[in-house]
Amino acid sequence: MILKDKKIVLGVTGAISAYKALELARLLVKQEASVRPVMTRSAIEFITPLSLSTLAGNPVYTDLFEPAGNGAIGHIELAQRSDLIMIAPATANFIGKVASGIADDLLTTVISAASAPVLIAPSMNTKMWENPITRANVERLKKLGYLFAGPEEGPLACGYEGVGRLAAVDVILDAAQEALSPRDLAGEKVLVTAGPTREAIDPVRFVSNASSGKMGYALAKAARRRGAEVVLISGPSYLPRPSGIAFVPVTSAEEMHEACVRYYPQSTLVIMSAAVADYRPKKSYPAKVKKDAVELTIEMVRTNDVLKYMGRKKKDHFLVGFALETEDLEENARKKLIDKNLDLVVGNTPAGLDSESNQVTIITRDNTIEVLPPLGKDEVADRILDKVARLKE
Repeated sequence: MILKDKKIVLGVTGAISAYKALELARLLVKQEASVRPVMTRSAIEFITPLSLSTLAGNPVYTDLFEPAGNGAIGHIELAQRSDLIMIAPATANFIGKVASGIADDLLTTVISAASAPVLIAPSMNTKMWENPITRANVERLKKLGYLFAGPEEGPLACGYEGVGRLAAVDVILDAAQEALSPRDLAGEKVLVTAGPTREAIDPVRFVSNASSGKMGYALAKAARRRGAEVVLISGPSYLPRPSGIAFVPVTSAEEMHEACVRYYPQSTLVIMSAAVADYRPKKSYPAKVKKDAVELTIEMVRTNDVLKYMGRKKKDHFLVGFALETEDLEENARKKLIDKNLDLVVGNTPAGLDSESNQVTIITRDNTIEVLPPLGKDEVADRILDKVARLKE
């Protein structure tokens, strides 16, 4: 868990979206981060310090001149003992002050004294966001190394519709994880496949499996956080499209094969976590099959083996496959690694399908085996990429 034990200052300024900072604090604590909230006087008009303190598990700091104890200077202590400073939401006024070097309250002085990364999540009226002064302030801060999450487009509290809406909490959380992630995949072009395929029987019925795509999406997001340029080819999934990632939706195994063949040559690292159907109906009926017959026989034929194709065409690619097994996991996964010419194979069981966690066994070409305990899929993704990064050094 990237945020585990990290000291994070969560700054909240006076925007109507300040209530979302409560959920952000809750999720940061769930990730086992130590959250120290700082609120401006305007922020207190929108949410109470008591609410934020309760969810963060720490007192809220509001006063620049509040004694820190032990002779420490409050804003210096907060700034220098933090791994990340997040401002969510950040108003146009706050962004302008930081860009101009103004430090006239606790939050701006903390940022002025900080050496940790600063992540800003803007929230304001569309016209304020589009104001050339605001745009210049944002560009100035970006050039100085400040990080931004959002804003997003959508309906605003003031009745306008447009860009200026605070980024979704999960987007801000992803940006925080990215800010603290190693950049060991910088320069890599990563292709990830995810989810199931659907093989049509008729226009309303299909053959598929229970894969949700969660493992592949976690891998794609983790690779992006670690500096890679990522393409995600996904079968049908209810998961939202990850931001900052090229997304290619497909339905059938044939479409998955075509997309992989198209993006494979430009990739340096390929992670095939999709649960691609091994068989498809030989005939797909053009109209819905009526239930007139007592029995219905569907003849199945093999689909293209895209992973085997990639193994044959492999040059400088680093190729990772998944082996879903119900028995003899290590033996069958190792066989797949050899047969498909993989560099690494991840063995798992059906228990990981459409669940929040997974238990995997990682096997490399030199026959090193690492059996991981049950972990959340985000953590499994990082453990797999840790192994890949070490092997590619």
